[in-house]
Amino acid sequence: MQSFILEICVDSVESAVAAERGGATRLELCQNLMIGGTTPGIKLFEAVREETHIPIQVLIRPRFGDFCYTDYEWRIMKEEIRMFRDRGADGIVIGMLKPDGILDRDRMEALLEERGGMSVTLHRAFDVCKEPMETLAVAKTMGIQTILTSGQKNTCMEGTKLLAALQQESQEEICIQAGGGVTPEGIESLYRQTGICAYHMSAKEKLESAMTYRNRNVHMGLAKLSEYEIYRTSGETVRRAKEVLKRL
Repeated sequence: MQSFILEICVDSVESAVAAERGGATRLELCQNLMIGGTTPGIKLFEAVREETHIPIQVLIRPRFGDFCYTDYEWRIMKEEIRMFRDRGADGIVIGMLKPDGILDRDRMEALLEERGGMSVTLHRAFDVCKEPMETLAVAKTMGIQTILTSGQKNTCMEGTKLLAALQQESQEEICIQAGGGVTPEGIESLYRQTGICAYHMSAKEKLESAMTYRNRNVHMGLAKLSEYEIYRTSGETVRRAKEVLKRL
């Protein structure tokens, strides 16, 4: 078996425990996964740290939407990185762009100064950057360990051409991690087409709320999202993905 990485993105203790039991290599911890993920609360991190025994990478993303942040947001990100560093996080997952789609190197480097010994992943801000190959080269010089990407498409399966090019260009100086629509059924094809050995998935399943009384006339957020549906990581889906990696 090659040295594969199976990272599971989770936003609850229940999902984190299921991911570890299924065979995840590490966790990416966030909140609000249904909107792409935002920075988790410190108490959630502490609970996941207590209940699991695999590395935890923490997403640092102050809000939903683009990756062009105000100075207020940037300062909050720096403080959060220090906070998670001091609490024992293994890595951070970050990304900032300028209005023209170029990596915001200066402010990113200021974030990196706060990391201590934590590893760094450039998240899918990469997928909406203007020049992916140029951004890859810059990320190498910044000492970033991993780039999480779907190949600048909605799903990895659509982005295999760029993923393969990134993997080749990385020259093993930086890890290219495929994320976005990764499934157990698609991993082998992704590997054969790209040579990538690191995969990122949520492995989520939809569960019914425990609520028996339901007022369907009220929405607490987006009308298309039901308050009576909960999404959590399926340990069985993680296990199936792990089995595929073992066969490769």
